[in-house]
Amino acid sequence: MNWENLFVQFILSYISTVCFGVLLHIPLRAYNTAGIIGGGVWVIYWIMYYYQHTGLAISNLFAAILISLLSMVAARHLKMPMIVFNVPALVPFVPGGQAYKLVRNFAIGNYQLATVYLYQVIVIAGAITLGFGLGELLIRAVNYLHLSLVKTLKSKS
Repeated sequence: MNWENLFVQFILSYISTVCFGVLLHIPLRAYNTAGIIGGGVWVIYWIMYYYQHTGLAISNLFAAILISLLSMVAARHLKMPMIVFNVPALVPFVPGGQAYKLVRNFAIGNYQLATVYLYQVIVIAGAITLGFGLGELLIRAVNYLHLSLVKTLKSKS
């Protein structure tokens, strides 16, 4: 594992996350947290995809779940909406490069390669969507279990 490469990956995705946060006018005190979430999850994705070879779908799914969970923790800690952290941290995962290559290959008549890129765009977008949903489901399940445990403990005492 090349640590210098991972450090560069973290810095670049941190910068892209913060810059997108600036474009979205998120609060100033959320920049650093959103950048750390975006950069950290990108490094985890990079390790999973390029070093562990877990595949495109699983890597993006796990990254989206992590973004969702970490955004909820940050939102509660900083008393802000979860979307303030979700959307900027998602930016490094958006399949813009694959979408560009899809349209380009379709326009020049290379339909076979365009189909490959279409598949990648659908898999990445689907994994991100499913990951956000699963992350929200995990958060709600943990909250429900916590509340029911507190209720049970109160009723016993």
